[in-house]
Amino acid sequence: MISTVILQAAGGSSSMLSTLIPMVLIMVVFYFFMIRPQVKKAKDHKKLIGELKKGDKIVTTAGIHGRIADMNDTTFLIEVEGGTKIRFDKTAVSLDATKAAAPKVDLAKTDAKA
Repeated sequence: MISTVILQAAGGSSSMLSTLIPMVLIMVVFYFFMIRPQVKKAKDHKKLIGELKKGDKIVTTAGIHGRIADMNDTTFLIEVEGGTKIRFDKTAVSLDATKAAAPKVDLAKTDAKA
């Protein structure tokens, strides 16, 4: 009877291990496909906001295109068409249109043509 109890106890730990391994794998996959990219995206957005300066063309999350007229610690004063100025929070900026519109030069193609 004691040997039966010992065998049942040993069998229970293997079923617990077989349940635990898929859960750990799901958490690892969740981290690499969901959490890590979001952290990288937030870090890149913070870097974008830090690099903006007066005169840069930007696009807000609302889709408003304009040029930075003035900067504050937490806000931008954006000048839109017609000279209208609107104040936006820095987190509302989604794209630096100055860098997005600048053509990228491929040096390898330029050297090949010369």
